[in-house]
Amino acid sequence: MSDATIATLPRKEPDGHASAAGTALELAPGLLLTVAIAGLAYGLRKIPGIDTFSPMILAILLGILFHNVVGTPARAKGGVVFSLRRILRLAIILLGLQLTASQVVAVGGTGIGIIIVTLIATFTLTKAMGHVLGVERKLAELIAAGTSVCGASAVIATNTVTDGSDEDVAYAVACVTVFGTLSMFLYPMLGTLIHLDMHHYGLWAGSSIHEIAQVVAAAFQHGKEAGDFGTIAKLSRVMLLAPLVMTLGVIAVRRGAGASSAKPGRKTPMPWFVLGFIAMIGVNSLDIIPSDATHAVTPVTTFLLTMALAAMGLETDIRKLKAKGVRPLALGALAWIFIACFSLALILTIG
Repeated sequence: MSDATIATLPRKEPDGHASAAGTALELAPGLLLTVAIAGLAYGLRKIPGIDTFSPMILAILLGILFHNVVGTPARAKGGVVFSLRRILRLAIILLGLQLTASQVVAVGGTGIGIIIVTLIATFTLTKAMGHVLGVERKLAELIAAGTSVCGASAVIATNTVTDGSDEDVAYAVACVTVFGTLSMFLYPMLGTLIHLDMHHYGLWAGSSIHEIAQVVAAAFQHGKEAGDFGTIAKLSRVMLLAPLVMTLGVIAVRRGAGASSAKPGRKTPMPWFVLGFIAMIGVNSLDIIPSDATHAVTPVTTFLLTMALAAMGLETDIRKLKAKGVRPLALGALAWIFIACFSLALILTIG
């Protein structure tokens, strides 16, 4: 092990546990960077014309710009990843305090049906198109999962059974992040153009945009009701990640690449934070928290989401999209267009 590697390891206390203070110091640079970008996003909204964009959208743009022009410092990596994973999940859990059980019921059987059919159709078509375009099977599967379910989380979870290379994972994550980011800008404009009401717009965003944070950013642009419904629809879709990964695991075993190719010690990450979100909806539905308290949490939740979007921008490397040529990029684009059009068609027809 090199001296440089040893220097980056967390300091150990006599009992063998990493020092809490040391961990905090390691996370501080990245956390401060995401806070600074989030604060700048809020500041930019004071400029006439820019105030039409949510701070979340501005934050991811600023993050992408910073990462690809200046470069994210290596020492900030830990805090950026912490913001993208832990802070995002905390914010999603807190979003539950803005919703009630009656709103969840509003998704209805038709809404859930649209989400399931859209997921299956998108995953199946993306894999088929990957074969036609000559994209390697594992990379195509990761792009299909990231597009059809929940972006980076689905890519990482699916790779526990797909067992693609680190480059495949990085490409798929970058791909779904970029196209999901485009959705954040295009959906609000298209929703207005085709005169979608808040309910249908929220269902469209939740059933087709890649990342949870991207859904939140796009859906709330159309109003609070659309934002709330979009979040519920998206989290309903996220909960389908577990059965998708298990199904792919069964297929991998049948293919003869299951247990023999799985890496030791790897666990399938499940979206457990969804349970926290549901629990907060339950708490809010019981009316045991004063309304003043829940209202006070709302701006905090928005800022945490803005931090997470800043971190997502800081993790988006445009160059990764060029690493494997244009075919996987074309596959990601086709999958993105398909899920947007297919889900919208279902919503307009039966939604």
